[in-house]
Amino acid sequence: MIEIERKFLVTSDAFKNEAFNSYTIKQGFLNSHKERTVRVRLKKDKGYLTVKGKSSEDGLSRFEWEKEISKTEAEALLKLCEKGVIDKVRYEVKLGNHTFEVDEFFGENEGLIMAEVELNSEKETYEKPNWLGKEVTGDIKYYNSLLSKSPFKSW
Repeated sequence: MIEIERKFLVTSDAFKNEAFNSYTIKQGFLNSHKERTVRVRLKKDKGYLTVKGKSSEDGLSRFEWEKEISKTEAEALLKLCEKGVIDKVRYEVKLGNHTFEVDEFFGENEGLIMAEVELNSEKETYEKPNWLGKEVTGDIKYYNSLLSKSPFKSW
């Protein structure tokens, strides 16, 4: 239940041609405290409830627990969320042994495109696609819970 991931800004939309899958995501936060977040997400026709703990000092890892819930339950819970719903399209791009999840944001975060890759250990190596830009792992302003309160367009 420990998630290890690295986050990056994306420098071009070339990833769209490399993606093997894409789907919309709508998510809100029932709790966005810095010690823990509770997220509600609609992805395709399914809902998810996710609890994330505080990130490690370097931002590479943190506790994550996720449970699938019905679309109806997710839609109801989204109505209870804090202000600032996140709308994005996620693209999945396979490179070597890893899948990069590239999020293109819309609404108040339009113009922001980020990629993340999940790893099995903090020292695991991975191939980097040519559209991968600056690493923002651990920079809290790029956390979705913060983007819901302080959107990209307001920076």
